[in-house]
Amino acid sequence: MQRRSFRCDVMGLSEEPKVSVTITLGDLRVEFSGRPEVIAAQVDEFLHKQIPTIDLAKRIYLSYSTKELVEKFEKVIKITPEGPRVWFEGVKLSDKEKVALQLVAAKIGHQTARSPSDALLVSEIQQSTNLNPKSVSSRLSELVKGGLVERVQTDQGVKYRITTHGISWLIETLSKRDLLKG
Repeated sequence: MQRRSFRCDVMGLSEEPKVSVTITLGDLRVEFSGRPEVIAAQVDEFLHKQIPTIDLAKRIYLSYSTKELVEKFEKVIKITPEGPRVWFEGVKLSDKEKVALQLVAAKIGHQTARSPSDALLVSEIQQSTNLNPKSVSSRLSELVKGGLVERVQTDQGVKYRITTHGISWLIETLSKRDLLKG
């Protein structure tokens, strides 16, 4: 096997060539730089060892982009001049579902720059859902205990924010009743 050597002579200077390779996979970005034979080996090793691991991790990774949330909830959440609102005309929802949906609406509103926060006070949830304040408090307590909503301490007081687990639960619950798109 014949070995080739490349040399570069620039303005009287001799140096071995350098190769730079950047691999981008989703949010992951890896850069390799050095001699061609070393880089080839590193890239090969990365592709054979890391890609299967990343693929496995993707199978258990759960996160919802703004686009995914808007597409999934467009039948039941609308952004109005008054702010993000649950839109359930003609649809029977439990109080728990209404509260969780209003928190998803707040998240979408915040991510689309239509509302200042993705977390809401009990009074804000009550006002936007027209539910009894005691019912809102009770449902929030249940949702927090289940890990579907998190309690956030702010300078305005205690606010509530939907969790990824809560979004997943809501999608599953409403999809069973064919209330969501897709």
